[in-house]
Amino acid sequence: MSFEADRPILTRRRAITCILLNLLATPGLGSLLARRVFEGIGQLILSVGGFAILMVWFVMEMIQYYGQITGDVKVRPIGWIGLVGVVLFAVAWVWSLVTSLSLSKEASAASVRKLQSFMAGNSKLDETKIQSMLAALPNWQRNGDVVTRTFQFKDFPEAMKFVNAVAEIAEREWHHPDIDIRWNKVTLALTTHDAGGLTEKDFALARQCDLLAR
Repeated sequence: MSFEADRPILTRRRAITCILLNLLATPGLGSLLARRVFEGIGQLILSVGGFAILMVWFVMEMIQYYGQITGDVKVRPIGWIGLVGVVLFAVAWVWSLVTSLSLSKEASAASVRKLQSFMAGNSKLDETKIQSMLAALPNWQRNGDVVTRTFQFKDFPEAMKFVNAVAEIAEREWHHPDIDIRWNKVTLALTTHDAGGLTEKDFALARQCDLLAR
């Protein structure tokens, strides 16, 4: 069984961490943490390369400086080496700034989607609607205002992969099931506490969990 490895939900807290790493630590680190692999690797190569060139320039400057004192070293114009290092690092920083702004927008959009998801489909369903939606989910059982299903996998690691995948979806939809794990068995229980019963969000999440388990 395989589960889709989507990019993790970018919460506001995670976005802030990524932005601080990009702008105040090493350009590219925050991008990699946010799973922006292409941007992160490019920014990291430029920033590390630029810093390394600056260090080479500094060492050469020190050699020439002390060489002037002893008269053993001929002075050569090497300022361009330091300039190359500065330019590379500056490009990496500006690139990481652009990525950081994108991460900030993504986190804000995720917050809006969570609010919209919370507001949508949050009305308690009547009995007729519940029976209709439950009929389309034969593997789920109803117990009052809760629907449950037990999923069985070949071993504990596979069960945990499923749980992690469910957690990603639940966080994205802002609707979290009760989860009981017994080695290779995972039981999910769904209800909408704020609505006082079952809503469309419960059945929508149940359908997504069924798709994950295929």
